Amino acid sequence: MDVINRIESQLAENPVILYMKGTPAFPQCGFSGRAVQMLQHCGTPFAHINIFEDPELRENLKTYSNWPTFPQLYVKGELVGGCDIMMDLFQSGELQKMLDGAIEGRA
Repeated sequence: MDVINRIESQLAENPVILYMKGTPAFPQCGFSGRAVQMLQHCGTPFAHINIFEDPELRENLKTYSNWPTFPQLYVKGELVGGCDIMMDLFQSGELQKMLDGAIEGRA
């Protein structure tokens, strides 16, 4: 399976997925750490991909999403954005609504 097919498969299989540097237990940058904290605070289960473990995915995801930095949050297959956008959405309460909708849509 080529890398674009892998990305599309990951997005299709996971209603909420965070492409990040490191893991939720051991984030390897502050932005990834903050993204994990927001998701955990919202209480929504989420998948994660450590981009350091897959250099091919790391480079191709930037092109696929047209977003040059990590972390990248996807909800229902759509790019939400990085840490700054997540923070704005979190503070306004929109992130919680978005995440709740993603999970309810799967049930």
